Amino acid sequence: MKIAYLGPEGTFTEAALWKLAERQGFVDVRAIPMRSPREAVDAVRSGAAEYACVAIENSVDGAVTPTFDALAAADDVQIFEEIDLPIAFAIMSLEGTDPATAQTISTHPVAYQQVKGWLARHAPQAEFVAATSNAAAAQLVSEGKADLAAAPLRAAEVYGLSLISDNVADVAGARTRFVLIGQPARSTPRTGTDRTAIMFILKNEPGSLVAALSEFALRGVDLSRIESRPIESGLGYYRFHVDVNGHIDDAPVAEALRALYLRCSVLQFLGSWPAHQANSREAALTADTDLIDQAARWVSSIKEGRL
Repeated sequence: MKIAYLGPEGTFTEAALWKLAERQGFVDVRAIPMRSPREAVDAVRSGAAEYACVAIENSVDGAVTPTFDALAAADDVQIFEEIDLPIAFAIMSLEGTDPATAQTISTHPVAYQQVKGWLARHAPQAEFVAATSNAAAAQLVSEGKADLAAAPLRAAEVYGLSLISDNVADVAGARTRFVLIGQPARSTPRTGTDRTAIMFILKNEPGSLVAALSEFALRGVDLSRIESRPIESGLGYYRFHVDVNGHIDDAPVAEALRALYLRCSVLQFLGSWPAHQANSREAALTADTDLIDQAARWVSSIKEGRL
């Protein structure tokens, strides 16, 4: 079983990969490091890997846009599971480095936003050097290409670095959501605390976004996230990414998606899967499913001539 992920070894994504693999009951897993979320997703599309593990959302910085773009470019992949991990960083260096005089700090741009406060206090001279991942930043330090790195604690062990500080996070309780992506198949069974994700491009008509989102509101389906990204058509044209509380097997969700299909020029189903934080209100479907089933039976009885 090959699972692609944002490498190199020692990233938070790798940690999420092993947790997801354990929950899925995968055996003989081989983790395949990639240089970007798109490369990881493309490995699934090409058959080079059965699954990919990528970060999709951070509680501090929002959507992970490279993953968003990778999914938009791959309409033949699907999300099957997610996991939320707490995120805090270790500051590491080669032995003997004084952070007060360090000239460079390397980490992923999203991570940099979460350690700037610590850096201002302890490494005020350090200039930011972007890395493709936090573990890649640790690798740069090990090669003498940066003075400090903000990375997972395990990266210090992997790359032979000295620990300066641990559990660094400007925002306490920061979390990142990771997803397991594979080739399209039947969705993970409904649990009652599920998440469904879609992407869509609307027809260029006045009020099209309001009308599209109203299809969910009219059916009592809550949206937990909506993001937009520009598309290649030019300024003013966007692709929307929406997370829905509920499962494709929930009648209100399925009905809303059918109605949305009629309003879109492109509608891409990304999957329905169990929400990791099962006790969170964001995972609950608020629609009255019993009443909806009752309405469906009423319509069926009319069709059959039973008034």
